[in-house]
Amino acid sequence: MSTEKERETHVYMAKLAEQAERYEEMVESMTKIAKLDLDLTVEERNLLSVGYKNVIGARRASWRIMSSIEQKEESKGNEQNVKLIKGYRQKVEEELSKICSDILTTIDEHLIPTSSSGESTVFYYKMACHLAKQAFDEAIAELDTLNEDSYKDSTLIMQLLRDNLTLWTSDLPEDGGEDSFKTEEAKTAEPEH
Repeated sequence: MSTEKERETHVYMAKLAEQAERYEEMVESMTKIAKLDLDLTVEERNLLSVGYKNVIGARRASWRIMSSIEQKEESKGNEQNVKLIKGYRQKVEEELSKICSDILTTIDEHLIPTSSSGESTVFYYKMACHLAKQAFDEAIAELDTLNEDSYKDSTLIMQLLRDNLTLWTSDLPEDGGEDSFKTEEAKTAEPEH
């Protein structure tokens, strides 16, 4: 099959997967296109982004639900269930880590090197920053649910991540740059526990 025909087939399958809400397969199809080492079209970039956003979003939602249930079980003193939940939550965390690692590798090894325009290069950098910003915002929302030791460790990590995000986005004023993190700084500046 010619590269162009293969590309068309993968785009079609990605669109079909999106309609069927089968985002893992959508990501697989778009990753295959990325690995052809061709400059993606605007449509293809958007399909890739939508696929990853949904795959990650579903797992984040799962993680939040498990975290909430874990807290309830801890408050009841049900250590057996807490242990089971922690193991299950760890599985979701590992899946999230792998998904994020995969997209970052795809961006670094295939998409940015084959990008022929500044627009597409910026899109890929923004996509990686967007993933980090979403993770940061969701972690901020979960800080109040942590015990004191975890809270102290987490706020230190969150401050470092916030600093990195500010640095990474400082040249992108249309996305808010440093100003978008001002409200978050107040939340992570001083632990209340």
